[in-house]
Amino acid sequence: MVAEMHQPGILGGTAIILVGPRYPENIGASARIAFNFGINQLIVVTEENHDKERMLKMATHKAAHLIRDMAVYKDTADAVAPFQCIVGTTARQGRHRVLEQTPREIMAELAPQAENNRVALMFGPENTGLTNRDLDFCQFTSTIPTADFSSLNLAQAVAIHCYELAMALTSPSTSSLPDSDFANSFELEGMYEHIEQALTTTTYLDEHNTTYWMRNIRQFLSRVRIKKKEASLIRGMCRKFLWHYGVYGNSREK
Repeated sequence: MVAEMHQPGILGGTAIILVGPRYPENIGASARIAFNFGINQLIVVTEENHDKERMLKMATHKAAHLIRDMAVYKDTADAVAPFQCIVGTTARQGRHRVLEQTPREIMAELAPQAENNRVALMFGPENTGLTNRDLDFCQFTSTIPTADFSSLNLAQAVAIHCYELAMALTSPSTSSLPDSDFANSFELEGMYEHIEQALTTTTYLDEHNTTYWMRNIRQFLSRVRIKKKEASLIRGMCRKFLWHYGVYGNSREK
């Protein structure tokens, strides 16, 4: 039995994003969990046509609207575009990944920003988890501490993160930050495209090290937390470099 912890006002801009889920039952269970904690937006990144009845059965009638209103995208970049604060979940570690923190640590840091920014909790496929490319979109990376056998069901991982966010939001020490106007993912991706283009044109990057260095640049700027004006400023600087090199802006410049 879980005490009712709906936070509709605070969590109105929060969403659960499932990337490549394999089983419709896990989508339905995630919808039910999200609704229990006051989250009313479910986004799925998939090219499959999952069985709606199997999803609804697990969601139950109370969370059925999350399944009916579920947004479906084929690409992670489109799914995360409106969000300023994105938490990527992973059980895997690697030298190119962002420093992982526990869900409790992440949510304590994230909670003050939740009221004035759109937040997404993103989960990968049951068998592989999020890719490095998926995690490139994230400002936070969360790992659930487990014993040697680190295998949790997708819905269990969703439940743990939703619970920790709800607890952080109800903590007496949590106070909302003023509207910080962080750049959303779409704006950040446009900025990163311009940075990559400028660094490649000036030969700082070449085809052999582009992915490595751009991932490091993303991780650094994620810690800084870029605002809309700052993203625009960086893009303007890159465009000026490109103009001097005789290169014109790309399609994202608009």
